[in-house]
Amino acid sequence: MIFRRDTSDDDTIVDMLASALRRDISFGTLLPDQKLKIAELRTRYGGSNHSMRETLRTLAAEGLVEASAQRGFRVASATEDDLRDIMMVRSEIEKIALSLALKIGDVAWEGRVIAAHHALQKTESVVAGDADDLTALEWDEACRAFSQALIEGCESPRLIDLHRKLFDQSRRFRLALLREGRLDFSKRKDRQRQLVDAVLARDEDQAIAILQKDIEAELTAET
Repeated sequence: MIFRRDTSDDDTIVDMLASALRRDISFGTLLPDQKLKIAELRTRYGGSNHSMRETLRTLAAEGLVEASAQRGFRVASATEDDLRDIMMVRSEIEKIALSLALKIGDVAWEGRVIAAHHALQKTESVVAGDADDLTALEWDEACRAFSQALIEGCESPRLIDLHRKLFDQSRRFRLALLREGRLDFSKRKDRQRQLVDAVLARDEDQAIAILQKDIEAELTAET
């Protein structure tokens, strides 16, 4: 088939490098607006000039890195304006996707939502008492899995891809709140349970309203 593209060793290396840089951007090891020099990154993470450049282009397409002809590559900014913009767009994308999922999602989709919710509750009970880097990463992946399970019933690859990119862009803010102890896990537990109940009841208005609150609480401190 003329449109098929086999995965090469270079693709695998770029995937590995991108995963490592995403993690370090999310945990603040690579700081907002920090200049990313190819030679320094190769010393730290490995790879060739070509693979590292491709990695940075990948992260730029995801909104985690900024690129310009004059200034090269740098970590994307993480200001209050950035947070508000990410939260606004993520909310709209996820609400559209969840609305579609509630209309066309099948019983298997409901089962995946229940399973992802159960896994998230288990990781939250751990990370609430011990937020080291490993447990924080496991918790963040469980947050992603639950968020993705909620919307994947929409059956729109483009909405799902937009969700993935925006979720990655929001990781720095979510993990910062975790490190600073500014997440109310009791309220999160109640809200997520209500969200699952609304999804299973196919109560679109209730589900959308709770989803909006959950995204806002995930990225800003509870009040």
